[in-house]
Amino acid sequence: MLASLPLSCAELTLGQQTLISAFIVVAALWLDRWLGEPNRYHPLVGFGRLASRIEALCRCCPRLSAKQQGAVAWFIMVMPFTLLTYLLLAWVSQLSLYLWLVLNAVILYLTIGGKSLIQHAHNIYRPLKAGNIVQARYHVSMIVSRNTDKMGEQEITSSTIESVLENGNDAVFAPMFWFLILGAPGAVLFRLANTLDAMWGYKNQKYLHFGCFSAKTDDALGWFPARITALTYALQGDFYSAMQCWREQAKKCSSPNGGVVMTSGAGALRIKIGGPTYYDNVLHDKEPMGIGEPAQWPAIAAANQLVSRGSFMLSYLWLMCVIVGVS
Repeated sequence: MLASLPLSCAELTLGQQTLISAFIVVAALWLDRWLGEPNRYHPLVGFGRLASRIEALCRCCPRLSAKQQGAVAWFIMVMPFTLLTYLLLAWVSQLSLYLWLVLNAVILYLTIGGKSLIQHAHNIYRPLKAGNIVQARYHVSMIVSRNTDKMGEQEITSSTIESVLENGNDAVFAPMFWFLILGAPGAVLFRLANTLDAMWGYKNQKYLHFGCFSAKTDDALGWFPARITALTYALQGDFYSAMQCWREQAKKCSSPNGGVVMTSGAGALRIKIGGPTYYDNVLHDKEPMGIGEPAQWPAIAAANQLVSRGSFMLSYLWLMCVIVGVS
């Protein structure tokens, strides 16, 4: 079917464009599975360093409030790169349709961090399985912003699963969603906005006001993808429990999107996560999520499967629907 495509992007029909987008999503997921994130020169690493410099510059504007400084910094960091992606693809589309296809797949691949997420979780899973709590604490400190020095096995397991379920949306499902809606510029827009939320979205003294715009924008961009992610999790496990936990528990969570995916995922696996934990040496009494017994270390692998298997399941399902529709 792809062999019958025209040589120019301008000649593509709406059905062909939709079909191509579906194939690109599948290709990007496979690139992520095969290659993972680049070990060197990852664009998001450079983006993070630049964001720190822009933050320092914007904070030096005394005429702006902290919220205004944060909003200006967000636009400076996100919009030029999104526009550059659009212009680059528009230029390449005039040269070669097939080069345009490859470039789209590569850009989407760079916005997806599924394999990296799974690897981080597996690095915690292995020492927990071997009974090495010290090593597990070290690896969990790499993916969460909590105090990990006194964590026990159950809290390490819970923190890992929460991170996998929540970041499954941020690092996999949401970039896919925005690619299908707005193309590669949409995936870039979301990933950069989500990165800034991870840097500036803390509700502490330093970022409560400066990071307000970043946090709210990330919540808005992630709202619909989070519901798709939660439904995908639910379909892979105990659907009734997942929907019940989502309906009853998500509204009690501080994050409008994280709560949805974590409660649904925990319900699908019939495990309980969450509970009291320390952030910056301050105890936060987080609401428990899920159902059944507290999560044990084998559930980490099950949570990984919800993300990995679910993303491919959703992409192939969409591809099949598009093929049937085009045919």
